[in-house]
Amino acid sequence: QVQLVESGGALVHPGGSLRLSCVASGTDFGRYVSGWYRQGPGKEREFVAFINSKNSGGLTNYADSVKGRFTISRDDAKSTVYLQMNNLKSDDTAVYYCNAQRAGFSDVYWGQGTQVTVSS
Repeated sequence: QVQLVESGGALVHPGGSLRLSCVASGTDFGRYVSGWYRQGPGKEREFVAFINSKNSGGLTNYADSVKGRFTISRDDAKSTVYLQMNNLKSDDTAVYYCNAQRAGFSDVYWGQGTQVTVSS
């Protein structure tokens, strides 16, 4: 069983930055692809960013709304995926969730989420 724990959420002013972390346990995380999603107030959960496993090139993908502002990265030695968020906007206010899925397997694991609030 894979457990994911997010951290790093906070209240930040518009234009500010945050780095979210998602630590995985219970598995060889290097075999997993991972992503970040978010759910804002009154909204459905939406895709934010994705990173492939390093064995598959570590390719990344982003939602158009965060391209150029957010960066996803991973440190498999620490079983951690990061989301660096810069130039934050009020629309970025949401609970941010990470997930992980082993390539070729159907199970998708989710963390409990971390709250990001962007407000002046």
